[in-house]
Amino acid sequence: MEISMQIDKSSWEKVKLIDVVTKKEENDKENAKNRFERFIKVEHLNAESLHIKRWGNQNKDELPPTFYKVFRKGQVLFPTRNPHLRRTALASFDGICGEKTLTLEPNEEKVLPEFLPFLFHSNEFYQHTTSSIVGSTNPHVRWRDVASYEFLLPPKDQQAKLAELLWAMEEVVENDLTLLDKLSLTLDSDIESRIHGVTLAGHTIQQVIDELSEYKGVGTLSQFGKIFKGKGITKSELVDIGLPCVRYGELYTKHHRVIRKFYSFITDESSANSIKLKQNDVLFAGSGETISEIGKSAAFISDEEVYAGGDILIFRPYDMDGIYLGYLLNSQLVRQQLNKFGTGATVMHVYASDIEKIKVPIFEKDEQINIGQHLESIADNISNLNKKIENSQKLKKSLINQIF
Repeated sequence: MEISMQIDKSSWEKVKLIDVVTKKEENDKENAKNRFERFIKVEHLNAESLHIKRWGNQNKDELPPTFYKVFRKGQVLFPTRNPHLRRTALASFDGICGEKTLTLEPNEEKVLPEFLPFLFHSNEFYQHTTSSIVGSTNPHVRWRDVASYEFLLPPKDQQAKLAELLWAMEEVVENDLTLLDKLSLTLDSDIESRIHGVTLAGHTIQQVIDELSEYKGVGTLSQFGKIFKGKGITKSELVDIGLPCVRYGELYTKHHRVIRKFYSFITDESSANSIKLKQNDVLFAGSGETISEIGKSAAFISDEEVYAGGDILIFRPYDMDGIYLGYLLNSQLVRQQLNKFGTGATVMHVYASDIEKIKVPIFEKDEQINIGQHLESIADNISNLNKKIENSQKLKKSLINQIF
């Protein structure tokens, strides 16, 4: 989404970044760790977001030894390592950061503090800094190269109007992100409460299953369907246009609970050596790099002709609702059982014989459908809100790039 603004830049002044900011160096190797609780690593910063929502806390987290630079509220934090990650932020509190993060303070004679931060998220600025990267093993940009960046600076009265517009758009995005977090928490909570309703905190998975057995009744997946392995579909078999398929890696990167779109395709010839899916099948990833990854699954709810590749385990229910299964088999009730079955050193594996043992609550089909519909309604709201946020961010980005 883009909007075109008619901006008259005839009165704007060409400046260098060093003309409008001061690089602060408030280093305190001896006492910084005693003066501030919070510290910021680069990974705490979200791409193209001015807001800092995560940080380390010295009461719980270990402070890296090179963290002794003090930053102050209102300063712009620009990590010089890997600037292409676009992780420039506006400090909303005092704290500590790494020595390679620039702490930049606006020169208020030239630029309004509320206008300046958006410059750092413009495409022109990032093109300048990424083109100035030095070092191969440790790519970074030097202050002198950042400082030399040239741009057109509007008069202060125009800065104020543009800043008001940009921060209004920023507030829209942030409010929607807050709502998105709440909806996501609601969905996670409702998945557990609707599917089993047992308190997980402070209990072993066996204690949870025992309690669930007493008031609801449980059964193993082997009672409700059969489990078998996918086959075929190597990377060399993929084509741009053909029959859709699901590959095991996509269960980690593309599909979450329910398969809604297809990203890989094969020929008719390749399909002859693959497993054709049936509606309501659930696909499990048979391997993963960590114990928490193994067995991630997604339900196939379509009636299209679709195929499954190797290293995928398929649960084919006798008579269960696919949407319900997508949420059930990614619930903490099931995830914690799967974690116990994982084996392997560098790569973790889970097998069909393990998935058969998973215990799940017994619901009638109509109950499954009701639960699935309720959870899908929340998921739909999340999906729609994500689209709205994406459009708002594109609009904001378009305006930033027209201004700077």
